[in-house]
Amino acid sequence: MKKNRLFIWVVLVFQVFSGQILAQSATHQFGDNFNSWLMYFGSHKVSDKWGLHLEAQWRRSDFLSHSQQLLLRGGINYHLSPQAVATAGYAFIETYPYGEFPVAAAYPEHRIWQQLQLKSQLNAFEMITRFRLEQRFSKLPVANNAGIFAPGDAVYTNRARLMNRFSLPFKGKVIADKSFYISAYDEILVNFGKNVRANIFDQNRLYGAIGYKIPKAGRLELGLLSQIIQKPDGVKIERNTTFQLGFSSNIDFYKKSN
Repeated sequence: MKKNRLFIWVVLVFQVFSGQILAQSATHQFGDNFNSWLMYFGSHKVSDKWGLHLEAQWRRSDFLSHSQQLLLRGGINYHLSPQAVATAGYAFIETYPYGEFPVAAAYPEHRIWQQLQLKSQLNAFEMITRFRLEQRFSKLPVANNAGIFAPGDAVYTNRARLMNRFSLPFKGKVIADKSFYISAYDEILVNFGKNVRANIFDQNRLYGAIGYKIPKAGRLELGLLSQIIQKPDGVKIERNTTFQLGFSSNIDFYKKSN
């Protein structure tokens, strides 16, 4: 158990420092943006072992002034145990021109994804480790004969994501109903495959929040995300500061037998 905890901490420190080193490199061009994300996450059991993952994110740039992204993600959960959940699903993402390095035109992405999420408790710390694989079909903008940009043919890429999250209640040893807590995570995203150009490192996300557990409904969190994104050319770097308001629901869609 001690070796597992040490491994998690080593990975977390590596994630944070890899992003910070990139953010300070003198060989890149930097663009700073301020964004806001309003988010819903649903994990709803339909039987003892099976459930649905439902997710919607409305992402805005310049606080709430302009469109950044629309993300809709769904999946099928299989509960291997109370501490382990495997999921597979589909996501649709529409990305709009925003920030200092805008894309040439809005474009859609279709994504297939699989993940394994592990949850554990260490004294008062609630720990979640999530590993996700994504197969992405992005219709990146291309110019026509008139020089007008529009979504082109889908470009296929792969991405791997590793997230480590820690939550701590203000009082007690577990996050109970009607209680406040603090939460933090770091997630690193890495591209791979033949269509990846110069950005094998895709992005790093460092997050901190205050949360409240709503009885029989889920959790509400207000947080701030520091996001570093490397563009496909490997030179341009986005440094995004993002306000987040998220609601995570765990309402079951079936009646448990007594």
